[in-house]
Amino acid sequence: MAQKTLRQFSAPSSSHIPTGLNVNQAGNDDFELKTGLVNMVQASPFCGKASEDANAHLQNFLEVSNTINPRGTTLDDICLRLFPFSLLGKAKTLFYSNQEAFTTWEACSNEFLTKYFPVGKTNAIRNRITGIQQLPDETISEVWEHLQEYIQVCPHHGIEEWLIIQNFFHGLNQQAQDHVDTAAGGSFLALDVAGAKVLIDKIASNQSWKGES
Repeated sequence: MAQKTLRQFSAPSSSHIPTGLNVNQAGNDDFELKTGLVNMVQASPFCGKASEDANAHLQNFLEVSNTINPRGTTLDDICLRLFPFSLLGKAKTLFYSNQEAFTTWEACSNEFLTKYFPVGKTNAIRNRITGIQQLPDETISEVWEHLQEYIQVCPHHGIEEWLIIQNFFHGLNQQAQDHVDTAAGGSFLALDVAGAKVLIDKIASNQSWKGES
């Protein structure tokens, strides 16, 4: 074998370029990722920017992955092989730098969320959920909608539902609270959790349909 020159030791090589998990790492060599499937996950790439929603990206990715019939392999193996195609920039670099540790899809997805949905971001959204306040120009429907958006962005918030609904009520202005109490037959806080949620959903739906301000 010819010896490398000093220049060759410093030259880039395609062997140093990381790629996704090979078929042996993923656990099966009979399943082929179709081009159409790859194109679908590449349509909404995640780059690792602070403004991006890691939970939403995983949700979209899993919606695509769950359309597959994993004959001869497992859905977890498919996710491991497919996931890097949904990443760009720093996020793809993170995947490649940790791919040896990604022996399961759970390990991969958990690492992704830990990196791009850190505790500080979780706490910030928790504060938005528990500190929801009605603005002067907002309807009950709009406040409720904003609250649901916060919950959807951070499904792991860990706040009990009774506290979320109670804080929502206390975050309404006095006129809105009186409206909700009247709709509840006297006292909104006398309702149980399920009943309170149904009532707010009904009020929010009616206001949206009527276009109340």
